[in-house]
Amino acid sequence: QVQLVEFGGGLVQAGGSLRLSCAASGRTFSLYAVGWFRQAPGNEREFVAAISPSGINTKYANSVKARFTISRDNARNTVSLQMNGLKPDDTAVYYCVARDSPYTSQSAQGYAYWGQGTQVTVSS
Repeated sequence: QVQLVEFGGGLVQAGGSLRLSCAASGRTFSLYAVGWFRQAPGNEREFVAAISPSGINTKYANSVKARFTISRDNARNTVSLQMNGLKPDDTAVYYCVARDSPYTSQSAQGYAYWGQGTQVTVSS
């Protein structure tokens, strides 16, 4: 099993940057595909980005491509999301997720493990 804890949310002005981090427990973290989802008030959870266990393969939602970068450090059991060029539409609770698979998924149902979430607010 994996337990996930997110860090780094906060309030930022439009055009600014934030870096989210997620610390994972468990000795098999390097075998898990991990990613980020987000949920704005009144909306369903939305895929943001995912990365394969090796870190070689990444996927992004079209809405964040070229602005967000996902990375992982298997030696430290961490995954990060660098967010640049933030927009008010990026305002949401961001969740770190993991699945015991070599393949990423863009479906929330594909991830068994979820963090508690961290709030990101982008002001206009």
